[in-house]
Amino acid sequence: MTNLKAHHVRITTFIQATEDEDKVLEAIATFIPEEIDEEDVLLDVSETTGFFGNSIKVVNVEIKRSRAVRAFLKHFKELLSEEDKKYILEHLDEKVDEEGTLYVRFNKQKAYLGEAEVDEGPDVIQVKIKVKAFPMRKEAVVKAVREWLEE
Repeated sequence: MTNLKAHHVRITTFIQATEDEDKVLEAIATFIPEEIDEEDVLLDVSETTGFFGNSIKVVNVEIKRSRAVRAFLKHFKELLSEEDKKYILEHLDEKVDEEGTLYVRFNKQKAYLGEAEVDEGPDVIQVKIKVKAFPMRKEAVVKAVREWLEE
């Protein structure tokens, strides 16, 4: 069994003034497995102003502890449909940056319903996984993620 290793995971989304903050936080919770201890999930909500003066909250969740990151990765892979895995694999080169971070965006509305659906639209939850690979090069990360998802 190929296990992907990661340094940390970050989950980010925006809460528009018209959205219910509790519902958006519930959507994010779809990606966090129940077995992760609450103290291993760092939540930060900050407020900013949008282009037209509207209030926007930025939600950042970070998971750093290795046990929690492993639990997250297992849960993350289980959430992905075969179709979404295929999509990620087809676009893997553009989903991994030079620092070895895998970026996957999910539909925020579907996440609120407890479903993970990859989405490239504007209203998304972004999951960033800082992958461990040796040597730490984009090609090594792409290979590691490919092997993990194809399994």
